[in-house]
Amino acid sequence: MEKKLYTITIFSENTPGLLNQITIVFTRRQINIETLSVSPSALKGIHKFTITAYCDLDTVQKVVKQIDKRVDILKAYYNVDEELVYQEIALYKLATDKVLSMGGIENLIRKYNARVLEILDNCVVLEKTGLYEETQEMFDELQSRIGVLQFIRSGRVAITRSKIERLSDMLASIEARINRQQEQQ
Repeated sequence: MEKKLYTITIFSENTPGLLNQITIVFTRRQINIETLSVSPSALKGIHKFTITAYCDLDTVQKVVKQIDKRVDILKAYYNVDEELVYQEIALYKLATDKVLSMGGIENLIRKYNARVLEILDNCVVLEKTGLYEETQEMFDELQSRIGVLQFIRSGRVAITRSKIERLSDMLASIEARINRQQEQQ
């Protein structure tokens, strides 16, 4: 089967040790996690894990089903890129003297829609938000022209193109079912 990049979204309460349990599912199937990001979601008390990994459709379905069975997991989903709006953030640390001698750094900043975060005597820090390809292209150009002292890229942050969070639909249906059961009693 064809391997492609899938984005796995997991909703849970903020439980210690849960990240380890999730990563073990990937490790057992010998799947490398490409990016991982965890943050509070739009739903109070619920955290959202966003994980990307290359695998085939059958494998991602099995991984999501296995993660979904865990007690601490509210719900897990997988998506392909077309179903998501996503970005990454990258930071680039450059030597100040090389930036000044380069000339035309403003053009480079405009070209990549980057911004200057900090200018110190010994270094300049730039930020670029965008797709992986965009942040990598800027890194490649900076590296070839003046050298990059440090570089870091975040994991993918993503939201679905649907109107509301998928978990909201699930929670609403559970609440409606509970209300119906209570009315019948």
